[in-house]
Amino acid sequence: MNVPDDLLYTASHEWIRRDADNIRVGITDHAQAELTDVVYVELPKVGAAHDVGSTIAVVESVKAASDIYAPVKGTVLEVNKALESDPALINTDPYGQGWIYVLQVEDADELKDLKDAAAYRAALS
Repeated sequence: MNVPDDLLYTASHEWIRRDADNIRVGITDHAQAELTDVVYVELPKVGAAHDVGSTIAVVESVKAASDIYAPVKGTVLEVNKALESDPALINTDPYGQGWIYVLQVEDADELKDLKDAAAYRAALS
């Protein structure tokens, strides 16, 4: 199971890469493996504000649909348009080209509530 050490994680299997006051978010290798073949991604609206834990996107696979949650409060700055034509990027490159959106963080202190790689690995076992 691929769990990069430089990312943060949520209990609902989103990964977070911090870049100053913004975060890039996707789903973990574990989550994509559980979903199997991703066939559609409902991307969030750029400019939309979200609270912690609110549904921000939906990933659909041949197996199930899965809500993607906002890990912190913030505003959507960018979405990964490549997923519209190639949603399988989530399966083939979940921590790279398979990212879903970028969020401008409202309160950076909320990031302290997320898991580091070791805590996420422990939660999976």
